[in-house]
Amino acid sequence: MEWSSLLLGTIFLRPYVFVFLAVYLTIAILNMGLVRSIIFTLLAYTIAFISEYSSTRIGFPYGFYEYIDTTRGQELWISNVPFMDSLSYSFLAYVSYTMALFLWSPLKINQWDIRLIENSLVRSSLRVVFTGAIFFMLMDVIIDPIAFQGDRWFLGKIYTYKEQGEYFNIPLTNFFGWLLVGSCILYGFTRVDRNLDQIISYKEQEIPAQALLGPALYFGVLFFNLAVTFYIGEWALGACGISLTLMLLWLLYQKVRCPEKFSIKAR
Repeated sequence: MEWSSLLLGTIFLRPYVFVFLAVYLTIAILNMGLVRSIIFTLLAYTIAFISEYSSTRIGFPYGFYEYIDTTRGQELWISNVPFMDSLSYSFLAYVSYTMALFLWSPLKINQWDIRLIENSLVRSSLRVVFTGAIFFMLMDVIIDPIAFQGDRWFLGKIYTYKEQGEYFNIPLTNFFGWLLVGSCILYGFTRVDRNLDQIISYKEQEIPAQALLGPALYFGVLFFNLAVTFYIGEWALGACGISLTLMLLWLLYQKVRCPEKFSIKAR
């Protein structure tokens, strides 16, 4: 089957992934332009694929796991990794990056019209990189346990770990892997972005509530997974996910209440 047919099959098999992807691309282009959005997507996908390819063979960085190729021939696979899985890292990493930017950037607030005040120091700071990586890893705390039980909802059983994990069947090494991979994606992009400033200026579109767009998608992904969690009756897992989500919402609320509290000062 040709790649075009497999790609089309991927879209029909995982429509929700491509809805999130389309929303991500819209937000990213509005926030940082087409060129940076393409670079971010390609960089995130490449790092994600390498990490998954490595972990399915040598157990690093997530621990040993393998994809079940029941959908091979129905959707696009690259070697032994489904294309859509590595691709999803792009929007998960980006919305985590916007969460970190929201937390550490100075804000311009007019009721619900909240916008970031552009600051290249903030965009390239290691604080943003590693905070974004933590947000990235925390998403997976909610996503991976429910994805692991894909046979109980419309995802389907797509992967399995070599050994049973400590957190709702997920090994703790998996979360270390997400933290490491998130750090690599965001560190790599912010270094490219810093050099790109000399060629293409960073110019955001002036739109209302611009600073809330990325975080809104972040929580949209979490709420989708929490809805599935409760749908299949995983109440303990859902309670843990709700608690984590509320903590993250509280953190952003504190930022809005005291905008200067977390902001990185320009030098």
